[in-house]
Amino acid sequence: MNRILVFIYGMISYLFGLGALIYFFGFMGNLSFLPKTIDSGPAGLFTTSLVINISLIALFGIQHTIMARMNFKKALVRFIPAASERSTFVFMTGVVLSLIMWQWRPMPSILWNVENSTAQLAITVIFWGGWALVVLSSFLINHFELFGLQQIWFNLRKKSIPSISFKEPFLYTIVRHPIMLGILIGIWFTPLMSTGHLVFSLAMTCYILFGVRMEERDLILNLGEQYINYKAKVPGLIPFIGGNKKS
Repeated sequence: MNRILVFIYGMISYLFGLGALIYFFGFMGNLSFLPKTIDSGPAGLFTTSLVINISLIALFGIQHTIMARMNFKKALVRFIPAASERSTFVFMTGVVLSLIMWQWRPMPSILWNVENSTAQLAITVIFWGGWALVVLSSFLINHFELFGLQQIWFNLRKKSIPSISFKEPFLYTIVRHPIMLGILIGIWFTPLMSTGHLVFSLAMTCYILFGVRMEERDLILNLGEQYINYKAKVPGLIPFIGGNKKS
């Protein structure tokens, strides 16, 4: 029964987290058929909106930073089955992401508005290409492990969860963090940039740069020379910049 409950919880967490992520794509893209997007809704006081919006992004950063640390994971599995640790991370990410989208305060003043239809199309294609890069990159390294499905499946079958091995598939030979690169593309490429969108993009970019640094610190601790060599030859976030392919 315990294993079945862990599996059900993991599936619910996956569907909820994935649903929040998919909605987030449309939220950033200002899709008109969605009930809430980054620029929709009545505008409030500038200062109040700014404080609330930055606080929401900070909450996302705190949740991600704390729950991704090994010490927190070790403490968490004292209270929940180890197989559900990643599912809990996915579920909480979905909760925080949903809270951001629900409570986001639009700041509608326009900073730029690309009116040329060809340019609009090009920017929109790049925007969706960024989110496609996020999804593709997750499958390249193991989407099912990243979202906790592999763990709950092996637990259900009473098999030991495979240890995570370091690998460099396809895009990971071009850039070390293609998922983060995809997010950066998705949050910055827009034909219409409002003040609220800019606040989100700047705050999230700051978190990504900090989060990548924390993640790489953990990877070096866990993988040692193997990751140091990988870091030396493959750029971090911008392909073909910073890295020595000959090393």
